[in-house]
Amino acid sequence: MEEDKSLNFIEQIVENDLQEGKNDRRIQTRFPPEPNGYLHIGHVKAICMDFGIAERYNGVCNLRFDDTNPVKEDTEYVDSIQQDIRWLGFHWGNVFYASDYFDQLYDLAIRFIKEGKAYVDEQTAEQIAEQKGTPTEPGTPSPYRDRPVEENLRLFEAMQRGEIEDGKMVLRAKIDMANPNMHFRDPIIYRIITTHPHHRTGRKWNVYPMYDFAHGQSDYFEGVTHSICTLEFVVHRPLYDWFIDQFVGQVPSNAADWKTGSDYRPRQYEFNRLNITYTVMSKRKMLQLVKEGLVAGWDDPRMPTVCGLRRRGYTAEAIREFIRKIGYTKVEGMIDLGLLEHTIRESLKNTAPRICAIFDPVRLVITNYEGDGETIVAENIDGNPELGTRQIPFARELYIERGDFLEQADKNFYRLSPGGREVRLKNAYIIQATGCEHDADGNLTTVYATYDPLSKSGTEGGNRKTKATINWVECQSCVDVEARLYDRLFAVENPSAEEGDFRDLLNPDSLKVVTCKAEQSLRSEMHRPEVVDGIAQVNHYQLLKQGFFVIDPDTDDRHIVLNRTASLKDNWQK
Repeated sequence: MEEDKSLNFIEQIVENDLQEGKNDRRIQTRFPPEPNGYLHIGHVKAICMDFGIAERYNGVCNLRFDDTNPVKEDTEYVDSIQQDIRWLGFHWGNVFYASDYFDQLYDLAIRFIKEGKAYVDEQTAEQIAEQKGTPTEPGTPSPYRDRPVEENLRLFEAMQRGEIEDGKMVLRAKIDMANPNMHFRDPIIYRIITTHPHHRTGRKWNVYPMYDFAHGQSDYFEGVTHSICTLEFVVHRPLYDWFIDQFVGQVPSNAADWKTGSDYRPRQYEFNRLNITYTVMSKRKMLQLVKEGLVAGWDDPRMPTVCGLRRRGYTAEAIREFIRKIGYTKVEGMIDLGLLEHTIRESLKNTAPRICAIFDPVRLVITNYEGDGETIVAENIDGNPELGTRQIPFARELYIERGDFLEQADKNFYRLSPGGREVRLKNAYIIQATGCEHDADGNLTTVYATYDPLSKSGTEGGNRKTKATINWVECQSCVDVEARLYDRLFAVENPSAEEGDFRDLLNPDSLKVVTCKAEQSLRSEMHRPEVVDGIAQVNHYQLLKQGFFVIDPDTDDRHIVLNRTASLKDNWQK
């Protein structure tokens, strides 16, 4: 019973279906993206549902590309979708395409025409929309609704031969122009597209099926038992069922691997889609951002795409855990982006090695330090020696953060100040500031200090407490690093709900690029990350006081590029 409490409502439906023996207790789902863009985190919610159901109940989840619109589709997107699903840790049973069924769908359309269930309409798109009526008023029949079957067949075949110009004719199902559900008011099931070749079928077809006609039939052909989608398709479900009703009992031509029974039919179920604050989930809007150069590409780390999140440093495990946390319901809502950021912090805080990097460096000279220097041994993660140690060069000249020194400080400033209190250099010695230098413009250039040689961390004298500990790197050995500091892409919580141009709502501070000084242990990362299955394998770090970072693929033999995955805590509301 305890396990039952953890089931979401769709899993409970599946359990009930299994208990009732529906579909011979066979579970088959599908993930059906249109290859007209890159997957985003909203798709991940569907992926986790579709593939998760199949995994949990020993079923099969197929990947099916809904490639019915050659104007927008490309093999680039097909490849990226497969790559992203694999990276997320899921495996499909088969790869199908809606275009696999173009012949069968065309034959079904011909059958519809012959049975008086479809007709060719020559009205414009605007006329058809106006003629459909309103949710409270019935539509007006098309003047072409009762044209003879033979004429409909002749025109539809002419459409397919490419003899009719795009937009001049469509094929509509003849259902009910007075139905309260406007999707039943003679929906368009085929349109003409001659301007673009299909990415798989080339110029074979000049007519293409609409989503509502192709989707349910594809589910039926493949033996899908549970067709799971988001809530905007609730109003489409009666039409989904109506189309399938016309073909129940036919054995699919490609169904050799499953048994079809008299009770078999796919059934559609819907859950709430994912909406996240400070971003947009519209592929159309994302494409605008990419094409207009407002972001650096589909994999820009500010984008909610899977490849963008991956480049930013999000792990597949953290993204899946985020989806698990938000769950599945039938109520639409808005998820705080902070929860996603919290999830990756929790994932990395005990695994990402600590590295010191100074973002606004000023030189520190320890005037009483003698010798060529030494090596400080520090734990990769404080308090967790099992994750190893790193060696940090220490010498007379160091870099510290400019903000860790004030020439004139009050009693509430606990860091370095001439004549002030003692401060510990992290993992090293206690120092006291003695003075400083400025350039001709008055800018601070050098801080001078003395150290206590008996105060080294880890030694008997190193237990002395100070009120402040500051970070540092050694001047000669440190590495220059380009740090890209990413923040929310939009400046408003719900850009999709705002009036006006959504591009005017972009956060001007969503990316800041700084050059910092980092520990030499990063020097080994001065190469492009290893690429496996087309995906760069990344290393994560926590830069002390700065946040979690990941090595970017732009890294080469000359310089290191780090992307900030998340700050150490959410400061956005503040």
